[in-house]
Amino acid sequence: MKRSEIFFSAIQVPVDFLMIVLAASSAYFLRGLPMFQGYVSRVFNISFQDYIVFSLQVAPLFLITIAFEGLYTMRTTRSFSKEVYGVMRAVTLGLVILIVAVFLNREWFSSRFVIVVGWALAVLYIVVARFLVQRIQKWFLVRKDVGIHRVLLIGTNQKMYVLRKLLTRNKHMGYRVVDMIDTASVSYIKDIRERKGIDEIIVGDPTLTDDEQEKLFDYCQINNITYKYFPTTLQTQAYSMKIFNGEPIIEFQHTPLDGWGRVIKRTYDIVAGFFLTVLFGPIMLIVALLIKLEDSDGPIIYKNERIGENGQKFFVYKFRYMQWKYCVTKENPYMKEAIEFEKQLIAERNVRKGGILYKIKDDPRKMKVGAWIERFSLDELPQFFNVLQGTMSLVGPRPHQEREVDRYSEYHRRLLTMRPGVTGMAQVSGRSDLAFEDEYLLDVFYIENWSVWLDIIICFKTARALLRRRKNVK
Repeated sequence: MKRSEIFFSAIQVPVDFLMIVLAASSAYFLRGLPMFQGYVSRVFNISFQDYIVFSLQVAPLFLITIAFEGLYTMRTTRSFSKEVYGVMRAVTLGLVILIVAVFLNREWFSSRFVIVVGWALAVLYIVVARFLVQRIQKWFLVRKDVGIHRVLLIGTNQKMYVLRKLLTRNKHMGYRVVDMIDTASVSYIKDIRERKGIDEIIVGDPTLTDDEQEKLFDYCQINNITYKYFPTTLQTQAYSMKIFNGEPIIEFQHTPLDGWGRVIKRTYDIVAGFFLTVLFGPIMLIVALLIKLEDSDGPIIYKNERIGENGQKFFVYKFRYMQWKYCVTKENPYMKEAIEFEKQLIAERNVRKGGILYKIKDDPRKMKVGAWIERFSLDELPQFFNVLQGTMSLVGPRPHQEREVDRYSEYHRRLLTMRPGVTGMAQVSGRSDLAFEDEYLLDVFYIENWSVWLDIIICFKTARALLRRRKNVK
């Protein structure tokens, strides 16, 4: 840790102490204001002097809970939003302990108003004080290079170039890249350290042998250099450390959607899917009526065969937005002509990049009502029944047709390891305007980082994305 980080870590302790006492004092005086008289207990008769003595005795308890949250590590690279959350957790834990203590010792005082308001003010004051301290620390970092971490990057692949660009452009992160090399030679690294100084080494070269890494690690340990390894050949971010036969082993996890994760996601799909089906039921009835009025020859619901989880075929339900004679389905007596016309349109009007998926701009096959319901993705509302049926999830990779899946590269088949979704990361990040490879990367991120909260966020973002006009829809 840098000397400046030690200094700011040390100064944060008395600052937090003062903020806690200030919050307690503020709560005491707020209790006496006329506007709060209806919310306070009449039996509260402790003098301010005794109250301050009590606050000074209690404040160290909150410092301990803050320390247990790891909030006295004053690296400038820490996330302030996580720090705010940590302060709330620490102060809340201290409050719970205080409430139990007050309950057991009635000789203290009993005022719910003072306790609750003191808790809220303590969180506010500590967060504001920490924000100011962090601003001061970052000012010295950016303007004076005080506390900067000199980092050496080992590896010359694309991810390491991106990392160097990130650290170079964002000085407030607290790093200065002293060099980027393609060798783990300890003698060469020694020379760089003597000339430029090294505080951290980040290795992103998967070709290093065990012997090279061991020598480099020993050198870092001896010279108090932080050693970090960047696994460039692995996309997954989820892993667990275990001991296997007396040896440490890292297990990389494909997705949190194993075991209870799958059960929780299915439960969310059923509850939210049922709610959305009821909510959008009237709109679905109106759309069905409009489709039947414009083109009564074909069905209202169009069943499109797609490839789902583990390569299983299933039918996606959609409102039919094309004229029936142009629908590519076995039920259409003009299917042969429809297929030929579709191939012609793909050759002339396909706006999707990547060569696997297609999207036809200004598709002449659409009905008038079809263009409108596709514009707002109302054609996909019947997929809520797919969700309730269990062939789809509310959130996940979008299902593709068999002819599209046949053109997958081997690594693309990772998309088939989970149930496809009505919406997903790609749909809230560009919808069908994205290239297929970008869509794949977003879906892989979702697979690796799934959580119920992420599903909820994507569902809300989907509603907002539907209001934006897609470039390839007119």
